Amino acid sequence: MENLLDCVEIEHGSDKTAAPSYSVIWMHGLGADANDFVPVIPELRLPEDRRIRFVFPNAPVRPVTINNQMPMRAWYDIIALSSVSRDVDETGLRASQTAIEALIRRENERGVPTERIILAGFSQGCAMAYQTGLRSPARLAGLICLSGYLPMADKTANEHNKSHLDMPIFIGHGTYDPVVNIAFGEQTRDWLAAQGYTRTQWHTYPMAHSVNLDEINDISAFLQSITGAA
Repeated sequence: MENLLDCVEIEHGSDKTAAPSYSVIWMHGLGADANDFVPVIPELRLPEDRRIRFVFPNAPVRPVTINNQMPMRAWYDIIALSSVSRDVDETGLRASQTAIEALIRRENERGVPTERIILAGFSQGCAMAYQTGLRSPARLAGLICLSGYLPMADKTANEHNKSHLDMPIFIGHGTYDPVVNIAFGEQTRDWLAAQGYTRTQWHTYPMAHSVNLDEINDISAFLQSITGAA
């Protein structure tokens, strides 16, 4: 058995005897933890006939350079905030990608194929959704990418799975985000278009580095459009 990340799990749907048809693996942001987005699930108001397992993993605790080397939950180190590249910690990114891929395999073993798994993430977690989802050997059901950016865009151009250009991708970003400038999200949106991704949704909201009800409603619609194919 692989050494898996610690996770919080929530199963949605009225028929608890039925196995989940879809899984959503949702990565938190820098310094948060697995419980960060648990309260969002009831706010999505998903139909009760959808059996969906939400998996919220905890990132490892590591020192973070921009926070004076203070140890906190982080998917990778952030060395600088000067550009979209953010002087990326490639070793940390790839290690966390491997850990998320292990969670995908566990969902496979529990009866949910990769084509019914959605990767979601906020901020650093969003970066991990891109990092893992665009490289997935099997096509995922979709990506939900909130208030984040694509790390290592130059290397991703050579590593992303070009047979999955029809994968649905939801991108949401606050117009007043002081942490991850909206320009970083726009650059990722434009990168996806340049690579030929055809089902990318771009949404902006009058908010800072957070989520709001309008975004939650749009995420719900995106999830329902995917899980309605069950």
